[in-house]
Amino acid sequence: MKPRISMITLGVSDLARSIRFYEEGLGWPRMESPPEVAFFTLNGTWLALFGRESLAEDAGVPAEGSGFAGFSLAHNLGTEAEVDALMAEAVAAGATLVKPAGKVFWGGYSGYFADPDGYLWEVAHNPFVWIGPKDE
Repeated sequence: MKPRISMITLGVSDLARSIRFYEEGLGWPRMESPPEVAFFTLNGTWLALFGRESLAEDAGVPAEGSGFAGFSLAHNLGTEAEVDALMAEAVAAGATLVKPAGKVFWGGYSGYFADPDGYLWEVAHNPFVWIGPKDE
């Protein structure tokens, strides 16, 4: 088996709001999708947005719960300036700034924002190794 993450699905409280954030706010390309889900093509994977209640029902787990989910998503970029630009773009689109971008203990540069449903995104530049598809 070849390890991969084919798709990340986020259970969202307001599908229309989340679609606006990712499609209009961040400019991510949305695929043609049924009305109850939105698919975005990323470089090497897909992001899906699905109603939180519906996603919980599909998985057979309760939808209640809040707070830190125990994970974050990451978007790695080639320069510190690109990190700053994406952080500003996300906040302008409605994200909450969680941790401003800056130099970090491991020698890189990163910050965090939360999308409209509170999902944490780390935006980072790693000067030591490229993290992402090899075609970049």
